[in-house]
Amino acid sequence: MSQPIVRSLLETDLYKFTMWQALLHGHPNSHTEYEFVCRNATVYPLAELLPEVERELDHLCSMSFTDDELAYLRSLRYIKSDFVDFLTVFRFQRKFIDVRADGDTLVIHAAGPQVHVMGFEIYVLYIVNELYFRRFDREAALAEGRARLGDKIAALKAFGAEPARRNPFEFSDFGTRRRYSSAWQDEVVQRLAREVPQYFKGTSNVYLAMKFGLVPIGTMAHEYMQSFQAFGVRLRDFQKASLEAWVQEYRGDLGVALTDVVGMDAFLDDFDLYFAKLFDGLRHDSGDPVVWGEKALAHYGALRIDANTKRLVFSDGLNLQSAMALYRHFADRIMTGFGIGTHLTNDVGLTPLNIVMKLVCCNGQSVAKLSDSPGKTLCKDETFLAYLRQVFNHPAA
Repeated sequence: MSQPIVRSLLETDLYKFTMWQALLHGHPNSHTEYEFVCRNATVYPLAELLPEVERELDHLCSMSFTDDELAYLRSLRYIKSDFVDFLTVFRFQRKFIDVRADGDTLVIHAAGPQVHVMGFEIYVLYIVNELYFRRFDREAALAEGRARLGDKIAALKAFGAEPARRNPFEFSDFGTRRRYSSAWQDEVVQRLAREVPQYFKGTSNVYLAMKFGLVPIGTMAHEYMQSFQAFGVRLRDFQKASLEAWVQEYRGDLGVALTDVVGMDAFLDDFDLYFAKLFDGLRHDSGDPVVWGEKALAHYGALRIDANTKRLVFSDGLNLQSAMALYRHFADRIMTGFGIGTHLTNDVGLTPLNIVMKLVCCNGQSVAKLSDSPGKTLCKDETFLAYLRQVFNHPAA
């Protein structure tokens, strides 16, 4: 039998830990449901992976954090000691996650206390990814991946000859969830850190950050802000409540806010001078990135905030070329950062899976994201979706 795919409970995105801590402290009793979705066509039905996914989840639920891993988390100044104490005794419970086949569709549903089920997401995604790609020609994929990685590094070195701009070009690896394999992510991250350290600034993968001495990168994801749609505040105020709770939890650390839970326009309506001063910057994850960035700059300008003291982080389906183009557009006016995922860790000549595992229900009520990109909105409750659109004046796709 091959080695289990999950090597360490640290091998997840940093923002899972930062959201986990904030929700454990602020809403420890919330109950949630998460659903797995594949958005694109696959070469063979994902349902065929069912027995292997079951086995990998059984393994995941047998794991616990090691002393070295807990010590590493304690070394991050924004991680609090009581949260690490919680992780000392934490184990995933198999009873909270159900996997089955519905025809050719692989159905994965996690339901239970949020602090026990929210962590499943990233592991589930890279388990499915790695199992799926094991059926293709590994040697051909790695040869193609290494050639493409070499081209990326060459492009980055050539980029250094361009005229200097006010703010530097910096990017990070955001590719754990959709990677070709763990070994390939290791190789990509090591080569980038070794060959272009002036541009490559870290990884969202906490295990690899520890393993290779890199900076772990991440703040919050949609599930954190969506949860506040069900936390008893007026729906119109859920964004402000979530941002305020984040500020109170982290007191100046982890200051990049996600903007597209109900669209950029509605976000900026809530992102007043108070929040604009407290947060270091904004993260883009849907819609036209240039339009989004110009809206952010105009907003900072209207608040009379020097944009060069703030940062725009782009993370929506980027490759190096699109990141460089956005950098050229914005870098003389504001600091930038780029989180590149699939195009770093699964650019091996095969069609990547477009898979997600999203929060769909919190405390018995639907929650939703109104994306600025058609096709990214995920909610089965059309009545709630319509109400959310009405409250935030968000156009239907």
